[in-house]
Amino acid sequence: MITVPLLDLGPQNRALAPALEQAFREVVASNQFIMGPRLEAFEKDCAAFLGVKHALGVSSGTDALLLALMALDVGEGDEVLIPSFTFFATAGSVSRLGATPVWVDVDPHRFNIDLEDAARKVGPRTRAIMPVHLFGQSLDLGALRAFAVAHGIRVIEDAAQSMGARWEGSATMSVGDFGATSFFPSKNLGGMGDSGLVTTQDDALAERARVLRVHGMQPKYYHREVGANFRMDPLQAAMLHVKLPYLPEYNCARAGNARFYRESLVGVPWVAENRPGADDGAKVLLPVDFSGQGIWNQFTLRVPGGRRDELKAFLTARKIGCEIYYPVPLHRQECFRGVGRGAETCAASERLAAEVLSVPVFPELTAEQRQWVADSLADFAAGRPA
Repeated sequence: MITVPLLDLGPQNRALAPALEQAFREVVASNQFIMGPRLEAFEKDCAAFLGVKHALGVSSGTDALLLALMALDVGEGDEVLIPSFTFFATAGSVSRLGATPVWVDVDPHRFNIDLEDAARKVGPRTRAIMPVHLFGQSLDLGALRAFAVAHGIRVIEDAAQSMGARWEGSATMSVGDFGATSFFPSKNLGGMGDSGLVTTQDDALAERARVLRVHGMQPKYYHREVGANFRMDPLQAAMLHVKLPYLPEYNCARAGNARFYRESLVGVPWVAENRPGADDGAKVLLPVDFSGQGIWNQFTLRVPGGRRDELKAFLTARKIGCEIYYPVPLHRQECFRGVGRGAETCAASERLAAEVLSVPVFPELTAEQRQWVADSLADFAAGRPA
């Protein structure tokens, strides 16, 4: 039986081992371990890749969100619109600053925030919207811009899973007041630990974020406001800089694996695309790249009819890695009990939490491995035994 891990970082890092080791030695020899030219060079190339004026390396994807919120003066008494179906950091960063998350439902076919539901939940205290480009698929960026203008609110794009994804040519992280991403090892551009990036097109916001990144200090030892230590280490920047030129290749390989799954399974009995109406009778729903420019951080299936855990057990028995992203909507997390508003109209978030399952799509999947995944999904849909 073939073994297929959900993610294997080994092949990618082994292929770059000489360059990574050289970068490590150069940083050690430089004795420049905080800020400095290594970080600046990485930031410059990230900005060019994304088509933005400013990119700031930070300590994690979560800290990227916190820094963006702080630079926009979001705090106590303010509300921020966020999707309820996403990773915890989106809501956690809002709550940590004393602001209130407003729970917005998501489009069950695209997995991203439902702007129509968001519009219904804008209130007098709404300061910002924080959409998440989930699983590597961009939200409609034109619609996002129009929404922000119509309601006079700020935008922080949470692109922790979508650096390099685009909508009609525009990159995620390029249209909001701020963009934020993560270089957690499992991301398409994964580091050797925690780190992240903040982007903006606004010179004044960039300057404020730079000051807040170093305890609100400018000049040295003079603090005009309270910031935090949100710096990215030069060692992390050097490692990521080695991998950055390969990001388009990694994204292309992921897209190729996703395309293989879809071409192998579309038309198989009881398998359908995750489009409106397709869940009427289908056992497995395949994700759709509605922009045509997604980067497939995850290949996330929907399994209607209460059979998601059955498929998870089926794949596990066949030694295929899989994971539930995410089993509990944010508005149902214990720490948010009674917090915020809007939870009563998050039915799609509730449903997705009971139906989603992600299968391997990482760039280094072999032809044999991805065929085994596709065959196994077809076998499950047909009712064959594990």
